[in-house]
Amino acid sequence: MRIRVPIAVIGALLVAVATGSAAAQPLLATPDPDPFYAAPADIAAHRPGDVLATRAMPALPSFPDSDITLIKFRSTDSTGHPIAATTTVISPRRRVADAPVLSLQQIVNGLGAQCAVSRELYTSDPNLMIREAPGWNLVLQRGWTVALPDHLGPRIAYGAAKLGGQITLDGLRAIQRVPELRVEHSPLVMAGYSGGGMATAWAAALAPSYAPDLRIAGAAMGGVPMNLASMMEGLGMNRHPAFGLALAAGLGLEREYPDRFPLPDQLNDRGLAMRDKLVNSCTNDILSAGAGQGALDVAKTTIMSDDPQARAVVDENSVELYPGVPNMPVFEWHSPIDGLIPINAVVSTVHRYCAAGTKVWSEQVPVPDHLTAAVLGLPAAYAWMDARLRGEPAPTSC
Repeated sequence: MRIRVPIAVIGALLVAVATGSAAAQPLLATPDPDPFYAAPADIAAHRPGDVLATRAMPALPSFPDSDITLIKFRSTDSTGHPIAATTTVISPRRRVADAPVLSLQQIVNGLGAQCAVSRELYTSDPNLMIREAPGWNLVLQRGWTVALPDHLGPRIAYGAAKLGGQITLDGLRAIQRVPELRVEHSPLVMAGYSGGGMATAWAAALAPSYAPDLRIAGAAMGGVPMNLASMMEGLGMNRHPAFGLALAAGLGLEREYPDRFPLPDQLNDRGLAMRDKLVNSCTNDILSAGAGQGALDVAKTTIMSDDPQARAVVDENSVELYPGVPNMPVFEWHSPIDGLIPINAVVSTVHRYCAAGTKVWSEQVPVPDHLTAAVLGLPAAYAWMDARLRGEPAPTSC
């Protein structure tokens, strides 16, 4: 059974950041063997959201009476360079033109190409199957189209949350440019929880500046780690059952920011061995490799790095610290007793959005388990999105 642990556990990832030396190269994932995922030679000639290729995918029994299309499009990485990204679109076979579109950012905890949603939909590996996927039929049967971006990007940069927002927005641009999907003028909504909530939150915050051409009716985000540095400080040096995800997030950030977030120089032999083991791993293997360990087990030194470049990378991926605000209504839900995410950062972000005039509806789901809060908050989130798609005025709890 696949365990879905959120990206939230990144607490000690700065411990292993070198102060200055960037000689070592990032440990990249093995490229996807399917040439469809590769960037074309002329990628720089394309604009964000341009469609690079489409592929009709085999039907899946999980989604009866639905068509599945894989789209490759041009997006932008965290440093402003062009990249090829992908999104999987599931649409009703008898779809009506300009019916609603939901961009659903899945929780993805992984460093390998096989961890991407577009791959997991077709996997036979029980550790990688998306157990909740049949639930998407609830919106497909209502005539909605569902888009599932591979929001970790081509480097599988786990932890690079801003990147996920840009890919999400460009994915929406791309699907509106594929005529056979019949969504050119569709109303758009976005949703995600935990790691998927980070991509959603970043997409909402970036939309006014990065994709002002998109008209998004609303964004529903739950259990969002709004501040990665706060999370780091909360976990500290302690051993943790999900420490593997912390190291994986460090590896993902190293992939996306190789000159500013070098990792291996301060890892000891045990840390380097774990790093090598994680290079192409997904959730369960990552958890197994790091279970019950902590920063002190894998680092050469117990001194936290004060490297301002490394700290800046973490801050740049913390939506609480991003000055922009969404130009769309927001539905936000979380547990006030969630042990994995800093609640103060959530409250601070909501207050800032409210002060800027964003219509935010915030709900609390008072359960201690992070993923239980996801399930309990979903019905209200979908009802809220449905109301936005019908054009009803957005409520506010500001």
